[in-house]
Amino acid sequence: MSTTGNKKKYKSQSRNRRVSLGVTYTILTVLSIIWIIPLVWIVLSAFRCEYQPDGTFIGRVTSNFFPRAYGLKNFKDLFTATYYGVPGAFPRWMLNTLMIAVIDCIISTFLVLSVAYCMSKLKFKMRKPFMNISMIIGLFPGFMSMIAIYFLLKSIGLTGNPSHPEYSVIGLILAYSAGAGLGFQIAKGFFDVIPNALVESAKLDGCTSFKIFRRIILPLAKPIIIYQALMSFTGPWMDFIFAKVIIGADNAPYWTVSVGLYSLLFGTHPDTNLFTQFAAGCVIVAIPIVTLFMFLQQYYVEGVTAGAVKG
Repeated sequence: MSTTGNKKKYKSQSRNRRVSLGVTYTILTVLSIIWIIPLVWIVLSAFRCEYQPDGTFIGRVTSNFFPRAYGLKNFKDLFTATYYGVPGAFPRWMLNTLMIAVIDCIISTFLVLSVAYCMSKLKFKMRKPFMNISMIIGLFPGFMSMIAIYFLLKSIGLTGNPSHPEYSVIGLILAYSAGAGLGFQIAKGFFDVIPNALVESAKLDGCTSFKIFRRIILPLAKPIIIYQALMSFTGPWMDFIFAKVIIGADNAPYWTVSVGLYSLLFGTHPDTNLFTQFAAGCVIVAIPIVTLFMFLQQYYVEGVTAGAVKG
């Protein structure tokens, strides 16, 4: 009787587990389809090449999900057209974004890793209060400081400067990188894994803190360096709010790609017939990020897992 009862109990548990897994996978499948549909629509719209009977190109949103004709016209027009009086505007916006993202990546990664090293390996009086304060500040979204940052930059001429509109790019880089050090928690968790004995031994040999950081900590922290660099790069690459506010609506030559694409449809001179070019721009912007994640996925997972678990 006992054996029979155990078998029934096992079968019941197994059946309940299968039902639970079936429901879970069904829900996840439905959510995945809902999430993927807009992405597929954007990609299809980017390659849509339809014309009216009179030969006019249809670039606006249409009711049909699948295009009746495909082509590369939207991509060609995007790279050659003049927007807001800027010839070859989209390539220039891409270069602006790339420059800002690379510079911010270098500065922010160095600041984050430096602060993480100090919080992990150095002992000083205000260490714990500083960590608590940084955690509290991190609870608030960054755009809450947008107005204050704008007026601070404006007071020193780094935004809203009609005689030197290029200074707004410097102001945007400062806005991205100045407070990056507060996001040290994951990197600190990774540095906590590195044995303190290595640091103490180096100090006995006469190494300074910076030399320990440069020659011992960083060579052992490749996953977290790649993770932090990737995060620092993708932030400016995809950001819209800070770029829109700090660069301004009248500095089209210095726009980032997100501001430029937005302005095609919702700027001071919107054109609904540019939607397919907007979709083509979205596809192009996504390519670098997807490529980076594909090639750096292993290091990204190692960095965020080790840092998050230890932290």
